[in-house]
Amino acid sequence: MARKALMLGATSAIAQETAKLLAGDGDRLYLVARDAERLEIVARDLEIRSGLPVGRLVADLNDAERHPAIVDEATQVLDGLDTVIVAHGVLGDAERCRASVAATEQVLRTNFLSAVSILTLVADRFEKQGSGTIVGISSVAGDRARQSNYVYGTSKGALSLFLQGLRNRLHGCGVRVVTLKPGFVATPMTAHLDQGALFASPESVARGIRRAIRRGSDVVYLPWFWRIIMLAIRLIPESIFKRMKL
Repeated sequence: MARKALMLGATSAIAQETAKLLAGDGDRLYLVARDAERLEIVARDLEIRSGLPVGRLVADLNDAERHPAIVDEATQVLDGLDTVIVAHGVLGDAERCRASVAATEQVLRTNFLSAVSILTLVADRFEKQGSGTIVGISSVAGDRARQSNYVYGTSKGALSLFLQGLRNRLHGCGVRVVTLKPGFVATPMTAHLDQGALFASPESVARGIRRAIRRGSDVVYLPWFWRIIMLAIRLIPESIFKRMKL
């Protein structure tokens, strides 16, 4: 059955590829992003591919006061709402975050607090209607904080915990909460990094996201082998881990 999905951060590379797959399945989409020009390009492309109208809204998701209106408008345009995908986020500048509380706060606000704000609204709505799917794109970086990106890892770890709490709260209410944990993905956000064999394409990650949404999975690592890698990293004793330069 076709879904009615609100996608937040719709112009990210992973979100764009996921939207293509969902639109191809006949799902109705309402896209939210900050960049008006890119958002229009993405929406028009999806309309051409699917032959269906695509709703869109330019908004800064750090502005929590707009969140109720965003959810209401998406519901109105789509004539209902059963899926919300949180795909927005920033990597942040690790060096700046080490020296600046303001820079750290910005990463936490974008990656975690903004998601908490809008998903609290969505969780209440879905709980009342007795159905729905919440999808949060977290990261393997949230499984254990590393000195090279611990602020980003903290924001994603917090998001994973929040989604876990929602999943526990909403279990039995007909609402599914899916936590997605991609590893390294070759996107503009990671273009400055050395991209080795562990990097996945946005297209392959998007296929995993669609599969997880359809199955109503709980926690999914993308690609799958990151589950094993992160298990091994989590098992390293802290006395050893703190000496490692990761």
